[in-house]
Amino acid sequence: MKTYAAYIGGRDVVGDNPRYVHTVSARALLDDTFAALRLKRDLDEGRPGVSIPDGDVVAGACLVAGEDLARQALEAAAAAAPHWRRVPLERRMAIGRRIVERLAERGGPLVELLVAEGQPRDMSEGIVYGVPHTTWSEQTLGWCAEQMAVTRRDEQREMLLRRVPDGVVCLNPPQNAATVNTLNGLAAMLAGNTLVVRAPRGVGLSCMYLLREIVAPVLEEAGAPPGTLNALCAPPLLDSWVASPLVNDIIYFGGSAKGMQFERDCVAAGKKPILELAGNDCCVVWHDADLVAAVESLAQFFMNSGQICNVPNQVVLHPAIADEVIEMLVAAIGKIRPGYPHERGVVLTPVLGADWFFGCLGEALAKGAKLVHGARRLEVDGTPSDTGFFIEPTVVRVDGLAGARDLSVVRDETFFPLLPIIVPDTGSADDELFDEVLAFVNSNAYGLRNSLWSRGEANVTRFLDTVTNGGNLKINDSHGNFLPFLPNQGGTGLTGGAFGEASHPMLRTTHLQAVSIGRP
Repeated sequence: MKTYAAYIGGRDVVGDNPRYVHTVSARALLDDTFAALRLKRDLDEGRPGVSIPDGDVVAGACLVAGEDLARQALEAAAAAAPHWRRVPLERRMAIGRRIVERLAERGGPLVELLVAEGQPRDMSEGIVYGVPHTTWSEQTLGWCAEQMAVTRRDEQREMLLRRVPDGVVCLNPPQNAATVNTLNGLAAMLAGNTLVVRAPRGVGLSCMYLLREIVAPVLEEAGAPPGTLNALCAPPLLDSWVASPLVNDIIYFGGSAKGMQFERDCVAAGKKPILELAGNDCCVVWHDADLVAAVESLAQFFMNSGQICNVPNQVVLHPAIADEVIEMLVAAIGKIRPGYPHERGVVLTPVLGADWFFGCLGEALAKGAKLVHGARRLEVDGTPSDTGFFIEPTVVRVDGLAGARDLSVVRDETFFPLLPIIVPDTGSADDELFDEVLAFVNSNAYGLRNSLWSRGEANVTRFLDTVTNGGNLKINDSHGNFLPFLPNQGGTGLTGGAFGEASHPMLRTTHLQAVSIGRP
């Protein structure tokens, strides 16, 4: 059983009166929920005489850091910041490449920990082995490095535009996708920032393994200043981060309402908020689309039971192909079944917001939407049940653009497997209808990703010229995939706040500085 202390200033720290939070495997929770929760409670409370069952029931434990350790982590990061920023960029980039290599070497145990926490195996492997080819690829980090300094000269002077690290960056990854977002945020170190990472208590084990056994050893071997990286599993630390004079940037993940208030709090305190909030992505499928590829992209919505951000949360179908696409989609999602996270091909995960799901579904049906497929709770073996942890992939049809955003399932981000398909009225000519659809896309208050499926070059051009919300636009390409060079995070509106845009953490945690040096 893996056990992690806090990692502060280059060493493991336990502190006084330590207590731990334990990770009981998702399989044990699905097989016998009450027994697994009782075991976790007894272990977390340190009750004497508790025996840990044989096998993989308990995956590990993380120290729960208190206020004192959280303060020490900030102090260590602040002490290391002036030394780390002076390390040449080329050397920091070499350290980044070594982190990628070590992730490949030590990624197997990380996959198993993600599975134990409830992440389906296929997605876990995609995170661990896909990141080196996307967010940490040579194309991505190389382009970011190119932006760090640009030099020009005239007869009198040397002129330099450079990006300077902000200083101490605090990272608060989300519960639903902690490890992949921690991996993404770690790129802030390559820009010369020092980092404090708060691993969520519910999924702290995989985060701490990543930071303590993959990233920290590389930094230590390279001679990075102690305190360059600090990691602890702790209760929420946002208030103390905002109040601390040692903190420069905070990378925040969460819902839009709380995130917008957090942005205001940060600005008032002189901190840079880097927001990764809700997504409510729109996908448009036109009559000239590759329907097979488009349906494959739409089915991505049900990954993790819709409990991730980078999936198409609402679909607009051209009326001429709406019935055909809906039939194809229902056939595709009809093959999706629940299962244990260690099983191949599983994409559904337990849904904690079942009441929210049925409330949104009931509202949509009451306002005229039609149930196309799904809407049942399921046990892990796929059996319908009134108490199952899983929800069957569900599709509703909404006829007409007018009034569609009155439905909460269209207007708001949802975190469950309920996909609304909107079919515009047929009264308009094609060009006029396309303009109406693009206006509908732009009316979305969120702005993470939007996508279009159409073979018409004129439609592609109009989509690019018109759609302004979204950190990512995908055209005839997978809505949810991550790519090298392109940032996979960031967006406008309720997704990224007032300063929202497509976001590479290596650049967002720096600021532009102009330098001129007289050299006649």
